[in-house]
Amino acid sequence: MYNPKYMIDAISNNVRTTKNPFGIPKFLLNRWHLGVKPLARSGDSMLFTGLMYQFSPYIEKSTEYLAQFEDSKWQEYLKFAKYVPGYLSGSGLWLIALKNQKKEYDTVLQNIVRILRASHVDFFYRPELDDYSGILLYDLGDQDAFIRHARYVAKKLKRAGIKRLITVDPHTTYALKVLFPKYTGISFDVKPYFELINFRSQKAAHGKGTSSDHQKEGKTEGYLTVNNLLTVGIERITLHDPCFYGRYLEVSDTPRRVLANLDIECANIRNSGTFTSCCGGPAESISPKLSSEIADRRLNDLNTTGDKIIAFCPICLGNLRKSGAKVDDLANLIASKL
Repeated sequence: MYNPKYMIDAISNNVRTTKNPFGIPKFLLNRWHLGVKPLARSGDSMLFTGLMYQFSPYIEKSTEYLAQFEDSKWQEYLKFAKYVPGYLSGSGLWLIALKNQKKEYDTVLQNIVRILRASHVDFFYRPELDDYSGILLYDLGDQDAFIRHARYVAKKLKRAGIKRLITVDPHTTYALKVLFPKYTGISFDVKPYFELINFRSQKAAHGKGTSSDHQKEGKTEGYLTVNNLLTVGIERITLHDPCFYGRYLEVSDTPRRVLANLDIECANIRNSGTFTSCCGGPAESISPKLSSEIADRRLNDLNTTGDKIIAFCPICLGNLRKSGAKVDDLANLIASKL
């Protein structure tokens, strides 16, 4: 295990000087929106990614190196990482991260845009306002650095007149919804994108498919229909609930209702919802070995069903894959039904 202080110091220094934990210049990091039909710059709610999906290829690459030197004599050299200029190390990390991984995670965000558009959500995107939430600083216990960065982000959004935010990952959602009001005194109306999904399969729209609440009540008005549903019967998947969505925000029922409306059933597993098990991702910056052990245990739970595994957190997605899981993102699954 690495000395937590070395990692905290390095991350805190990068966030302070570059506004993100890896020091990657933002114009290199946040390019996903260039691959979709131009997005509006004003509207009812701002799409706020928190850059977590964009970070994923770099998390995987940096963790790969950390794993090589964990518990070796070389791990002590991490104490000097805080002295390396953030943009220097960040630019180097950007160069060695795999292009196909960057494209893969960008595609998830692009599919979320497709989903919001199909749901007729009035949203906009301004990349200059889309910043890292600072959540890793909070997770690692550097509360002072987190509060300092959170105030920067919150004040920037408030000055721009932003009131409502649509989020795409559990870490950013929890930071904005729970931590920002507590530590900055600034609140926003925060909704994960899946709470705004407003379409159904043709079968569900006619009250013949799933056992969702709307079907039980016979309600189908206000929903779009999915014209080219890829499967005729009920598809079954295993949904892994991220800790922040499952345990702390308690919103696990919402994606399940959305999937039911698309004729997709979620298999029952022992640890889910408010009792979900961690993927091990939060520990990877301190101990890749420990993180891997936790992920292996979680994957054993998920594999008991024999169904395709779906995650809706970029950290979970990457960490479960490192344990050998064949796992896809919720946004990709839902977008495949459009």
